[in-house]
Amino acid sequence: MTPAERVLQGRLGALAVHSRGHTNTAPARAKFNQRFLDEVDPDRVLPEAERERRADYARRAHFTRLALASSRARSARRL
Repeated sequence: MTPAERVLQGRLGALAVHSRGHTNTAPARAKFNQRFLDEVDPDRVLPEAERERRADYARRAHFTRLALASSRARSARRL
């Protein structure tokens, strides 16, 4: 099989999986989101709605920290 055929075969497989609405990232996403729930309420004492709200803010803070670090790294490379 040529490299071009392998690319097409891989693309076909990915398109078929996504056309059925399935992805293989659900367990990883669940584990990633669990991290923020554990961070904001490790003892599970908060009501579910409050835990989810705080986890959402923790997740947003995480991605904002990543964006800031990325911005600083790009600025440093330009100097």
